[in-house]
Amino acid sequence: MDLASVYILVIAFGLDLLLGDPKKLPHLIILFGNSISLGEKWLNKNKYQLLKGALLTITLVSISFTVPYLIIEWLHANDFKISAIVFSVIMLFYCLANKTLVKEGYAVFNTLKNEGLAAGRKRLSWIVGRETNQLNEQQIRVATFETMSENLSDGVIAPLFYFLILGVPGAMAYKMINTFDSMIGYKNDRYLLFGRFAAKLDDVVNYIPSRITALLMLVVQFKINGISFVIKEGKKHSSPNAGYPEAALAYILNCKFGGPNYYHGKLVDKPFIGDNTRKIEHAEIKRVATINYTASILFTFIIICLLLVVNYA
Repeated sequence: MDLASVYILVIAFGLDLLLGDPKKLPHLIILFGNSISLGEKWLNKNKYQLLKGALLTITLVSISFTVPYLIIEWLHANDFKISAIVFSVIMLFYCLANKTLVKEGYAVFNTLKNEGLAAGRKRLSWIVGRETNQLNEQQIRVATFETMSENLSDGVIAPLFYFLILGVPGAMAYKMINTFDSMIGYKNDRYLLFGRFAAKLDDVVNYIPSRITALLMLVVQFKINGISFVIKEGKKHSSPNAGYPEAALAYILNCKFGGPNYYHGKLVDKPFIGDNTRKIEHAEIKRVATINYTASILFTFIIICLLLVVNYA
């Protein structure tokens, strides 16, 4: 990577903080989702579902890496350097989702406060996979904080991590893997075999970013002594990764996450993270939003420093 990578990162990250997801423009993740949906409907039937799911995953992830790589290389080879930077900025911008994540968290909290329990349940259902029609106010707030901490990793830290290692193509390949997991990575009758490879691949690529996320959260809140808590509580989660940022936030807020929830009509008995059953207050959404923003800004700064060191070494 050269110095252009710093410009790409700073501009793309700044655009995400400023704009969030562009509602009126075609979104890269929608394209990813449509391609996965089309492939799943075509292949997820009859025999060899595990093999066909793996082949679809490998194919689309490879395309999501190769196409932007070739475009960027072609632009550079033909001396369209500014165009290469603009293209890279747009692609990385589409890979980031911090502004939208925080905005959605605020939307759930404000809807719950201003419109009541039923409206809060409905608004939460837009951003979580669990069933929300029986949740109380405390459970709605807990679910919101859980998804904000987990998606800080998936939606910001992990794409930035793969940008550092593999550039814009790496960030895009990661987003394809993550989109696969969010769409077919479920242990139900339809996806148990077909989505297994995608789910396992998502576990692998999120292993390091999820733990970096937890550490960043502790650092920006000056709670670094919570590392032992995060290690102990984070590994309780059924996911090898999601529990670590959740545990970090539970430690920072001194509250209790996890517990049983219904997913697609089935009760999933998830372990608890933390043990303080105190009531989460409405105003705490501001602190969690601050954690998300400061953790992502810190990681961006770290990446910039690493890029500069490599560039001038």
